[in-house]
Amino acid sequence: MSIRFALIGNPNCGKTSLFNRLTGARAKVANYPGVTVERRSGPISDLAEPAELLDLPGTYSLFVTSPDEQVARDIILGKIAGETKPDVLIAVIDATNLRLGLRLVMELKTLNRPMILALNQMDAARSRGITINTAGLAREIGMPVIETVAVNRHGTDELRKVLAEFAVNHAKNPLADDTQTLSLNQIDELSRDDSIEALYHQIENIMQEHVVQPVDLPRWQERLDSVVMHPVLGLVVLFTILMVVFQAVFAWASPVVDLIDAGFTFLGDAVSTGMPDGILKDFIVQGLIAGLGSVIVFLPQIVILFFFILVLEDTGYLTRAAFLLDRPMRGLGISGRSFIPLLSSFACAVPGIMSTRSISDPRERFITIMIAPLMTCSARLPVYALIIAAFIPEQTVWGIFNLQGLTLFALYFAGVVSAAIVALIMRRNQTREHYPLLLELPSYRWPMAYHLLMGLKERVWIFLRRVGTIILALSIILWVLVTFPGAPADATRPAIEYSFAGQLGALMQYLFAPLGFSWQMCIALIPAMAAREVAVSALATVYAVGGDNVDAALGTALGQEWNLPVALAYLAWFVYAPQCISTIAVVKRETNSAKATVWFTLYLFALAYFAAWATYTIASWLV
Repeated sequence: MSIRFALIGNPNCGKTSLFNRLTGARAKVANYPGVTVERRSGPISDLAEPAELLDLPGTYSLFVTSPDEQVARDIILGKIAGETKPDVLIAVIDATNLRLGLRLVMELKTLNRPMILALNQMDAARSRGITINTAGLAREIGMPVIETVAVNRHGTDELRKVLAEFAVNHAKNPLADDTQTLSLNQIDELSRDDSIEALYHQIENIMQEHVVQPVDLPRWQERLDSVVMHPVLGLVVLFTILMVVFQAVFAWASPVVDLIDAGFTFLGDAVSTGMPDGILKDFIVQGLIAGLGSVIVFLPQIVILFFFILVLEDTGYLTRAAFLLDRPMRGLGISGRSFIPLLSSFACAVPGIMSTRSISDPRERFITIMIAPLMTCSARLPVYALIIAAFIPEQTVWGIFNLQGLTLFALYFAGVVSAAIVALIMRRNQTREHYPLLLELPSYRWPMAYHLLMGLKERVWIFLRRVGTIILALSIILWVLVTFPGAPADATRPAIEYSFAGQLGALMQYLFAPLGFSWQMCIALIPAMAAREVAVSALATVYAVGGDNVDAALGTALGQEWNLPVALAYLAWFVYAPQCISTIAVVKRETNSAKATVWFTLYLFALAYFAAWATYTIASWLV
């Protein structure tokens, strides 16, 4: 019988890095049964006996304050239906902040479970002059203590050996379950003032006996914090970083985008040359190759965006940015706790909304959920990139800025400002308790290349899986809609106007005429509800774009059919519209309220309609 290990520790202690190192590329990501908290599991590589490893959500204590922490506790205690309790707990502690992690370790020890303590980031601890007597610490707390450095294999070799011993012993004689069956009331006893005082007294004794550390942070960290956390200079640094990110999305991605575009062009030409004319050829070239190629071509830009987010997270900067923005965000009815969920929403609103479970204040959590989709997610990038490239000239302004990059930054900025206004309106006439922001500031560290690669691999796979399933299916459906029924023999208009798509677009155009949208633009909005990026392949299909350089040809077609006010209005629509069924579904799950979900959907569509109308009207007057 396979043994189950579980990694548990504070947020930002390196659990996920250890998980990636121990499981390699064989991890599975899903949700825990009955809840929306992400579940990450995988087999441990290079062990003689089968073993599974779980990466539990980060938690500071068994006395929980958020849904994520509750799931971690319930998994340990076997309180989630359908989820087997782990056999051995691997408590992970950031060695540079041992005092904080020991509270959770000592609480877990009361469960009488087999445990291993992994002191992670030992290289960073040594560089800061911290000395830990691991042998003495192991005797003191009664469990193996392993020094690990998740960034290299050497740091996890000893841990893997200990896990192998547990797995072999478990195969011969399955571990007995000696877990104390604790009620919630008994766990809450751990949070009593006298219990907490005794616990911290014990931890202080351990620190004095087995740990030697300098009193102050390294001088360079103090100097860096004095800049990045300064109320004025810190904001300048933050917005400079964001500007660099948006510039890089266009500048760095261009060569790879051109290479992918050329590959799909070659494939389309090869199929077109090798197949006889007919409906099958049209389906493969115009439906499959053109549809998928017009979306995959934007993968480099999405990868660059994710790369920067992962780097900022690994360096320890994101937590400081959350602290920096706490005061201005409180004026909007939220706090620095909302920063990371909102920043995550720049990648995808779904995990961003799910990560609001770490917000203790229910009103702040609700407001954050409502405004998270206004952060420009990566699925909008293909639409933005297509229209910006078609209508905004590629030129340098003020000597250093790319005009296309500035336009992209303006779209992101519009979403952020709109989110601030919506939050400000929602917090009016609300009385709520003030929850002070308490954050652990991690030490600065170099990003871990292995962690970056694993994170990028996971996100690229998710994107390609969407391309291979949702987008492929929708491309086929859309091709059918624009192909059938065929034009009658006495047709005087283009064939597509007689198709199902043309008829549906004509009906929708009555509603969208004040925005300047054509029926082709209306048609693209329908499949985009499943995935925003599908709008690009939908436009390629309805405008019958194919052959050489599909992306450039589509941009040329749009330039001929649209004018600048229409293009800007279409961009404004995508800034605000909830063009994502998955986002609407996760709002329903997280709020557990049909009323809140309906209100969320309607207010965003109304905002999108007004913004597109205002943009079209003002731009038409100016042009």
